[in-house]
Amino acid sequence: MPTARRRRRLPDEVRTAVVRAMLCLAFTLVGIVLAALSSYADSWLMTPALMAMGLGVFGTMWCLLEILISRQVAAQRTRAPNSAHPMAGSRAPGASAPAPDPRPYPSQARPAQPQPWAPQPQPQPWAPQPQSPPRAPQPQRPGAAPPPHPGGPAPRQAGATTR
Repeated sequence: MPTARRRRRLPDEVRTAVVRAMLCLAFTLVGIVLAALSSYADSWLMTPALMAMGLGVFGTMWCLLEILISRQVAAQRTRAPNSAHPMAGSRAPGASAPAPDPRPYPSQARPAQPQPWAPQPQPQPWAPQPQSPPRAPQPQRPGAAPPPHPGGPAPRQAGATTR
């Protein structure tokens, strides 16, 4: 006799999204019933009931999208990186990841080139920064505009007009 497979429990964020969607759907259905009954009675409640129904439809659609998105996020969390199949390389929900190797580079003494994901040393704000040598002034071409003044606006060009 084959044993029945147990369904895995939904992740918490998916379950909360489903509960929220059910509450929105219930609110929308109450608004629909209230709008129908108030239309039969020619009551003043018809306008607020229609507005509540419209908001409920919008909220229900929003919650359904939230369910889809949270399911995708939860599935990506359990799937292996760069894997198309949902369960390829996955771990059981309670399983922990294997312990990292304490050696920085187990296969070689030093890497040939720095890896882009490796942390790069950051300059410390309190550490003295190396001073660059002063740059020699560049010779100017004849007819080129002079460099702007450091303390004020640039000099006006000959023939320039302002509006």
